[in-house]
Amino acid sequence: MSIRYDGKVAIVTGSGQGLGRSHAIELAKRGAKVVVNDLGGGVDGSGGSSDAAKAVVAEIEALGGEAIANGANVAKYDEVEAMVQQTMDKWGRVDILVNNAGILRDKSFVKGTLDDFKLVLDVHLMGSVNCTKACWEIMREQAYGRIVVTTSSSGLYGNFGQANYGSAKMGVIGLMNTLAQEGAKYNIRISALAPTAGTRMTEGLIPEEAFALLTPETVTPAVLYMVSEDAPTRTIMAAGAGGFSVARIVESAGIWLAPEDQTPEGIAANWDAISSTDGETQPQTGAEQTMKMAGLAMQGLGLS
Repeated sequence: MSIRYDGKVAIVTGSGQGLGRSHAIELAKRGAKVVVNDLGGGVDGSGGSSDAAKAVVAEIEALGGEAIANGANVAKYDEVEAMVQQTMDKWGRVDILVNNAGILRDKSFVKGTLDDFKLVLDVHLMGSVNCTKACWEIMREQAYGRIVVTTSSSGLYGNFGQANYGSAKMGVIGLMNTLAQEGAKYNIRISALAPTAGTRMTEGLIPEEAFALLTPETVTPAVLYMVSEDAPTRTIMAAGAGGFSVARIVESAGIWLAPEDQTPEGIAANWDAISSTDGETQPQTGAEQTMKMAGLAMQGLGLS
C-alpha cells in the first residue's frame, strides 16, 4: 500500500532547514501542497530571513510539486492566523499540520534567565498551540485533520541544561492528549514525534560518527505515517537513524492503604508495592485515574 497525500494541503513550521525541510519535501513528493513556514532565524531564535523557506519552495517546485513560502513567527498568533488565511486563499483547505518550529537557549537552570525560559515556551509550546488553534475550526468543519507536535527525549526523560526546552516539549504532550479526545469525532488525529537527528540543534553534542547516521531523512517517515489517512492518534513515536519506537506514559496498579496507614510513614512502608511495575496500565483519560483510585478504596473497604 502506497501512502500519498494527493489533494491534501500541509503546513510545516520551521521547514527552512533540517527536519522541517525534510518533512516538507517528502510530503510534496507524495502529492501534498505544502506551506513552507520558516522565520529564518538562528538556532537561538534571533534574526530572520525568508531565504531558507524560499529555497525549499524552489526545491519542491523543481520536483514538480506545489508550495508557498511563509515567514510567520509561530509565537505570534496574528502572524499564524495570516499564514493560515494565506493557505485557505491559495488552496481552500488545511489537512495536515506539522508543528516543527523550535529554538534552543540551553543553560543550567541556575544560570538561565526567565526571559529565555519564556521565549522557549513561547516558540515550542505556544507556537504549537497557536498553529493548531488557527487550523482547528477548519479541520473540524471539513471533518479531517492530521496534526503532529514535536516533543523530545529532553521532555520525556530530561536532559541537563534543558529545563526550558524540556518543559515546553512535555507541554505539547499534554496538548496532544487532550486534543486527541476533543478531535476524535471530527476525524482529527494528533500524535507526537520525538526525533533524534543530526541538525543545527544537535551539532557538536554527539560524536561525529553517530551524527552522520542521524539524518533528518531517517526521521521523516515517522511523520509521513502520523499524517496519513490511517494514522494513529495520541501516540508518541520516537525516530532516529532508521529506528522507530513508541513511548508511553504508564501508571502503576497501585494499592489502597487502610485509614491508619494513610500517612507518609505508611507510604514509605508500602513503597515497593505502590511503585511495582506489575500491572502497569496506560490511562486514556485523566478520569481513569480517579476511577481507579475510587475503585481501590471501595475494594479495600469491602464496598464492591
